[in-house]
Amino acid sequence: MVDKTQTRQYGLWPSPLSPKNLAEGLRLSNVAWDSDGATLVWLEGRSDRGVLVCLPAGGDAPRDLTPDLSVRARVGYGGGDFSVAGGSVYFAEASGRLYRQALAEGPATPITPGFGWAAAPTVSPDQRWVTFVHTYEERDVLAIVDAEGRTWPALLCTGADFYMQPCWHPHGTMLAWVEWDHPQMPWEGTRMCLGQVQYAHGHLPQVCDVETLAGSRTVSIFQPTFSPDGRYLAYIGNQSGWGQLYLYDVRERTHRVLTNAPAECGQPAWTQGMRTYGFRHDGQGLYYVPNTQGFRRLWYYDLAQHCAMPHPADLAAYTWLDQPTLAPTHATLACIASAPTLPPRLITVGLDTPKPPRICRRSTAEHVSVATLSTPQALTWPTEGSTLVHGLFYPPSSVGFRGTGRPPAILHIHGGPTAQAVAGFHAQTQFFTTRGYAVLQVNHRGSTGYGTAYVEALGGQWGVADVADVISGAQYLVDQGLASAQHLVIMGGSAGGYTVLQALVRHPGFFRAAVCLYGIAHLFTLAATTHKFEAYYLDSLIGPLPDAAALYRERSPLLTADRLRDPIVLFQGAEDQVVPKAQAEALVASLVRRGVPHEYHVYAGEGHGWRKAETIAHFYTTVEAFLRQHVLFA
Repeated sequence: MVDKTQTRQYGLWPSPLSPKNLAEGLRLSNVAWDSDGATLVWLEGRSDRGVLVCLPAGGDAPRDLTPDLSVRARVGYGGGDFSVAGGSVYFAEASGRLYRQALAEGPATPITPGFGWAAAPTVSPDQRWVTFVHTYEERDVLAIVDAEGRTWPALLCTGADFYMQPCWHPHGTMLAWVEWDHPQMPWEGTRMCLGQVQYAHGHLPQVCDVETLAGSRTVSIFQPTFSPDGRYLAYIGNQSGWGQLYLYDVRERTHRVLTNAPAECGQPAWTQGMRTYGFRHDGQGLYYVPNTQGFRRLWYYDLAQHCAMPHPADLAAYTWLDQPTLAPTHATLACIASAPTLPPRLITVGLDTPKPPRICRRSTAEHVSVATLSTPQALTWPTEGSTLVHGLFYPPSSVGFRGTGRPPAILHIHGGPTAQAVAGFHAQTQFFTTRGYAVLQVNHRGSTGYGTAYVEALGGQWGVADVADVISGAQYLVDQGLASAQHLVIMGGSAGGYTVLQALVRHPGFFRAAVCLYGIAHLFTLAATTHKFEAYYLDSLIGPLPDAAALYRERSPLLTADRLRDPIVLFQGAEDQVVPKAQAEALVASLVRRGVPHEYHVYAGEGHGWRKAETIAHFYTTVEAFLRQHVLFA
């Protein structure tokens, strides 16, 4: 067979993925079944708007439910945008109010007044009441309102700093939820509470006799969920060192663990509304998606047989399953599924039949050949002695081009820092690999997915251990012949942007260039100005002030910016409330003063991340041009 591939410099390969392609894709963030078990509702991010879409029972075409309203919950980092019950959808609008809208026809009507922010609307079994998380003037509560919004909402639970994941008992007699207090983050320590629901004629229900069933300052609880018959309350706890499934017997008042594999059944609760499992409609078992080395497959726990097993559903094409939700009337799963070479799809799959999954919605046109895209390899490498670091390595990929020598490599650092690069579709990575770059997505110490001890290994060491892991990862690629030592790039946003800046000031000259998105430059400023959710996060990552003031000075890139000499491009949202643009501007002033090659781009109307299509297109166009100038042609 004649080899028709052309030789061209790495990084300059023509790619089928343009900045416009990446800007025009949909963001599929959540999906839910209506009570009939046949109607699906999901949320699509279209540029800077969130639109609810309904796929009716019977196979009619999907239709937009909220063409004139933008659906977006804004408690903390968001999430928990909507729920569906009894033929209606309940959702948080970008202004902060909760709305109700019939799925069949008619406009949306508000059910809460216009102050503060609401999230996680959860409908009672009789569909008369809606509980929700509410925040106003730095105070978070659990609240309740009647489902038609005829009365003013009432407080259900107060006193904790944060609330998440309210869950009704199927008989309406109890309510479970997760709560926690500063200085803990939700993956460090939370409480799962259970309260009795008290009804009085003419008044909104109230919660009484609250007890804490699980969790503590050092044990994190995630996603309480009642079984369909109300006998059990399932949850995920990390007391064993991994997030495992547990079952609380409501009648016997006993707990038992269901899973014990070295895998994460939960995930860090950065947002409201996260799910990783659900009960089968008849209560005979639970379906869950454990995270193993960044891959999520479907598993089933049989409550009668007391055993866990991989489920044989035809899902082999997908390596990352997100937001699984089980139909309430039959054995069907809906979720958002993807793979490194498959952009996210909203799918449904029967769990008692061998039929292939049904694709209800695609996030992109999927016009790019799978053969063109890069498939990752899970890597581990040593750092600082015997410690092993994890990551996903994507080699350059093309069906029409090849390079000579070793490729340039981008070391990509996720945010958080308690997050994880996973084996789902990563459009940004494919944008670069199809142009001839290698990409290593670094899961440095502190990343989730590898057990609690790995997360805690970053404690007190942020800005040091993560940097060491990135440097050792880059060196590992060079030593293995996977990357050119003269063409290394470091890239990251938010906490990942902080690691970028720290790497540049601690190891000047190691990287040829850097890309920093809304990166943290000044730790004192972050501690003083960040939002409530992360107000004490630095206590565990660096140390509490004022005792750790010397470490804050030592590890603030802005205060050591005179060491920064490598070309860098910085991007910032003008309305970022997490990392205000003043930090970026102070860093840019230092670069200007010292004549360091740099670019600085501020996007109007954007916050901590990009939503607008025009922003996304400009970002990728700018980054590609910057890397050509400072990496490929330097």
